[in-house]
Amino acid sequence: MARTLTMERPQGTGADRRKWWVLVAMVFGLFMPMLDNLVVNVALPTIQRQLGAGVSGLQWIIDAYTLTFASFMLTGGALGDLYGRKRFFMGGLVMFTAGSLLCALSQSIGQLIAFRAVQGLGAAMLLPGSLSIITATFSGRERGSAIGVWAAMSGLAIAIGPVIGGFLVEHVSWQSIFWVNVPIGVIGFVMTALVVRESRDPSRSRRLDPAGLVTGTAGLFFLVYALIEGNARGWTDGLILGGFALSAVLLAIFFYVESHRESPMLPLSFFRIPTFAAANIEAAAVFFAMFGTVFFLTLYLQNVEGYSPVAAGIRLFAFSVVILVVAPIAGRLSDRFGSRWFMTVGPLIAAAGMGLMLRTDVGSSYATVILPSFLVLAAGMALTMTPMTAAVMGSVPTRNAGVASAATNTSREIGGVFGIALLGAIVTSAFKRGFAARLVETGLSKAQATSIVAKAGASAAAGNAQSGADATLTHAVQTSFVHAIHVGLFIAIGFLILASIVSLLFVRSHVGNHDAEEAAAYGH
Repeated sequence: MARTLTMERPQGTGADRRKWWVLVAMVFGLFMPMLDNLVVNVALPTIQRQLGAGVSGLQWIIDAYTLTFASFMLTGGALGDLYGRKRFFMGGLVMFTAGSLLCALSQSIGQLIAFRAVQGLGAAMLLPGSLSIITATFSGRERGSAIGVWAAMSGLAIAIGPVIGGFLVEHVSWQSIFWVNVPIGVIGFVMTALVVRESRDPSRSRRLDPAGLVTGTAGLFFLVYALIEGNARGWTDGLILGGFALSAVLLAIFFYVESHRESPMLPLSFFRIPTFAAANIEAAAVFFAMFGTVFFLTLYLQNVEGYSPVAAGIRLFAFSVVILVVAPIAGRLSDRFGSRWFMTVGPLIAAAGMGLMLRTDVGSSYATVILPSFLVLAAGMALTMTPMTAAVMGSVPTRNAGVASAATNTSREIGGVFGIALLGAIVTSAFKRGFAARLVETGLSKAQATSIVAKAGASAAAGNAQSGADATLTHAVQTSFVHAIHVGLFIAIGFLILASIVSLLFVRSHVGNHDAEEAAAYGH
């Protein structure tokens, strides 16, 4: 790194400093949508009491954000490449900040859900824009370091979300979790306006692709909707099956349209690049495992171990510290040695961390059981995420950075949504079976046990036993939930091993090829 900076000094250190200020501006813009991934969760009980929400309403407070975020990200990346990445990034900042302000002013659940969707749309413009601006600003080995800082800040925002959310809800109000985004958004907007230079796809042949925008966005919308609602409504429900079918038809039309257009929104030839295709598969698999697992571990810390939201968030903070330290180092090393081995070994280390989590039980020690598994899991994730992102961004021409960024982030979001949905269904099913069996062991008839399990529903599946419940019943709920989490962990471990195999077989080094892949991308 020192050698690189010394070589560039004759061009003026001011340009070097400006690049790193660009990174700071991108981190400010990224921090808000990443923070909102989890910060809202801890406020849901308070929102439920104050606004009179039902369970489905609370689900949609989360899902409205995720749905628009995942559905429109590819569109946001493509439009940013065409019309200006800085312009769309700043537009996303304005939309996300305005959505946060409106969420804070909401007087009903319907309003809050609608404005959460506005936040998601702003985030879909922000996220691919931030990564594509970094890719267009940095080159060579500096790019891996910059992406490493970007990934570390993303992990930090996700990890401290429960801590910040818990503190604000306990000591201020649920509205404050949205108010806090407003000054951050204003600072990010001013910094971006001052230090970021506009960049776009310079090809004059590139045009707006309305058919691709409509079919791609609608196809992703119905896919994510079916994944989100499938666990609640049942995977054989007509609406869910219809959503999957409609998604399949629209995405088939999208791929057909894109393969026959001179200027497609998503050049399908990118998927002929083994590194690009494999890294997107790995992104989906890794985030399937991480989102699904962390979701239930958060419930475990609060509802089984009895930690408050703030205390649970603090204990999750160790996870983010490891990512914060390891991710930038992994980015620098992957730009020196290539991404392949990091993307192969990282998921296996993360799988080992999840293997250590299989030791958890009711009353497990945080220091000797939970913390070591968090540290190993976080190290594996940090070793994987930055090299994986650098591999994707280095495998396509810089002029297509927005589309590449959007594609990999869409893969991550869909993997995360699918992880929570599928692992949620598996964990819930395993919990009900285990809970019923333990009730029978206490002397209840099978019919009585089945009735109790049916009445307990999702609340008990989260390990959230009634405060005044019988100690035997509470223990049955908690042990059944821990066992169910173990079942989910085995599935997640399988996905991480799959990610490692895909990387080993298909990922190639991106070192020295950041801007030289155009011929490969277009089959020349």
